Amino acid sequence: MKQYQTWEAGVLNSDGKWEYFPAVVPGNVQRDYAEYSGILENIQYGTNVTQLTQVEDCTWKYRTVLSFKAAEDEKVFFVAEGIDYIFDIFLDGEKLCSKEGMYTPTELDITGKAENGSLLEIVIHPHPKAKGSVKGDRSEAAQACKPPVCYGWDWNPRLLISGIWLPAYIETREPGYISLCEPFYSLDLENLKAHVKFNIECEEIPLITVYDPDGTEVYTGRECEFTLENVRLWWCHDHGKPDLYSWKAVTSGDEKTGRIGFKKLRLVRNDGCLGEKGGLFPKEQLTAPITVELNGRKIFAKGTNFVNAEIFSANTSEETYRRLLDAARDANMNILRMWGGAGLAKPEFYDLCDEYGILVWQEFMLACNNYEGTDHYLDVLETEAVSIIKKLRGHVCLAFWCGGNELFNSWSGMSEQSLALRLLNKLCYEYDRNRPFIMTSPVTGMAHGGYLFLDVDIEVFSVFRNSDKTAYSEFGVPSLAPVEQLEKIIPKEELFPIMPTESWICHHAFRAWQDNSWAHPETLEHYFGKTENLEDAVQKSQWLQCEGYKVCFEEGRRQWPVCSMTLNWCFNEPWITAANNSLISYPDIKKPAYYAVRDSLRPIMPSARVSKFQWESSEKLKMEIWYHNDTAQPVSDTVTVSVTIGNIKKELIKWDTGEVAACSNSEGPCVGLTLPAVKGESRLLITLSTNGGKYDNSYTLSYKCKEEQNKPKVMNL
Repeated sequence: MKQYQTWEAGVLNSDGKWEYFPAVVPGNVQRDYAEYSGILENIQYGTNVTQLTQVEDCTWKYRTVLSFKAAEDEKVFFVAEGIDYIFDIFLDGEKLCSKEGMYTPTELDITGKAENGSLLEIVIHPHPKAKGSVKGDRSEAAQACKPPVCYGWDWNPRLLISGIWLPAYIETREPGYISLCEPFYSLDLENLKAHVKFNIECEEIPLITVYDPDGTEVYTGRECEFTLENVRLWWCHDHGKPDLYSWKAVTSGDEKTGRIGFKKLRLVRNDGCLGEKGGLFPKEQLTAPITVELNGRKIFAKGTNFVNAEIFSANTSEETYRRLLDAARDANMNILRMWGGAGLAKPEFYDLCDEYGILVWQEFMLACNNYEGTDHYLDVLETEAVSIIKKLRGHVCLAFWCGGNELFNSWSGMSEQSLALRLLNKLCYEYDRNRPFIMTSPVTGMAHGGYLFLDVDIEVFSVFRNSDKTAYSEFGVPSLAPVEQLEKIIPKEELFPIMPTESWICHHAFRAWQDNSWAHPETLEHYFGKTENLEDAVQKSQWLQCEGYKVCFEEGRRQWPVCSMTLNWCFNEPWITAANNSLISYPDIKKPAYYAVRDSLRPIMPSARVSKFQWESSEKLKMEIWYHNDTAQPVSDTVTVSVTIGNIKKELIKWDTGEVAACSNSEGPCVGLTLPAVKGESRLLITLSTNGGKYDNSYTLSYKCKEEQNKPKVMNL
């Protein structure tokens, strides 16, 4: 039985005395301190969050006076599912253990040592900072298994958090306690048979019962190995049903329950990417396999990069995850890259992905640093990695493992020979060998970037069109946050004009990545001239983000099967950013670009390849028309292409697609027209209409009328 305690926290002041305050467990001690000191209420406003940097090198303590009940034949354990990050545990002044790492559970047998009234204390030491790193920079994370995002990133404030971030409790255990119960299986895909084997640690042999997705009992008995016939497969939601079986194991004194899904997933080499042909040895390294083959079917992976949902990680609730995952599924996303710099999500996240049919690409907590293989770092990494693998390997949503983010780049300097990556590869093979592993993202054939609508003189419309990568696992187009969000974080006197003031900088509008990232007011001026007010700037930046993301996602789809994956940077954010590449502004406000991406990721839809965003009268507008079918069944449609400027609409063509095969594209006609002069109009609308309207698609581009050409109002083919 789990018995939860009442905790308080303390900070060790410069005079050597502890200052105590109320604590929430699970929680982050810095959040409790912020609430105690009055910072928390307005932590989003201005530069208030920087006040917590004053205590980032402090020593903290949790303490509780134990209160529990235990029968004579029960053992008593203190269990902490996750403590962040370096800590000692004391019972009545006696040190019980010292640990480093936030993902490895702590279980301490305190039978006969603890009694009601005993004092349990957890001392949490200052955060690790790598020797030789730049003070205040994310490079300080280079010898830690702590998520480096806490050290500051271009969308997350520097906020070094710690604490009892997962549940902690006294647990009394009767005879018959099941300390481990984990199912494994091998799947005969052709005959739909699953050979199931339970790994169980218990003094008794439990009674195991398995239920199919409808709740019908399909096995009961005390044998740990058995075969299930006619199993129903787990699919990502856009290719089938994410069917889940449930199980329970019962003894005289305990019961454990869980779920299991049956799937077979491989990463296979992309079609048309078999490497260099002919020539002398040695040949170049082949492109890395990155096409997801699920249950024997190659699928196009459409999704996003998911980051921490809160700056205080323990504060993330199941409801928060549910709202965000509802949005991801509704946006037709079938895969989420769990970006390594943000670490793991809480257990509820993976449970929901199992239910929702969303694949998870899970990275370890390495990002953008050279994680040198010191003995101490490798020891902690091994302990943490094994815990992570064991925690997640039972989740059917888990697609593949990845060592971390951008480790083979000049700013990281790692390679396949780096000890940390060799260790992670070895551990994934040892503890979860049938699940794919890649060293980092990107690897050979893949790409990260670009991240701007206009980068110097290169527009996002041409970036992907001139590329031939196997996967675009990070790319972005920034926009300003909604006006109502900006008003919550930027003091009124700083709101407009948009300038690199302290508050705009703190909330990542400037100097987050480059000097002008992520607000880029000069991009707005390039296309639209001077913005008139904040509302005007927000509306125009969000317009650019909408059309930029549509271009990126749809161009990636047009390149299938050479390209098999498109994942934007990023989906969510952990606090209100003034400007970001995110589709959802914190906490869960959908930007207009969210809806644009949702439309561009529909399993069935037409698309238009257009060369640029801004057009002028008298220019020749040309478009390539495509049709996409990501489903397992062939489809056919009729697409009507039209262009509208103001009150002038011209239908260009009706295209009968014929049969578009399952999981394929069909390239259609190239159409065009000379744009007329229409005075007073600033937008050009391209519409692709389909039978019944269900799969309609459209693009809103910028239009300028040259005054000297403002005579005819006729569109000429």
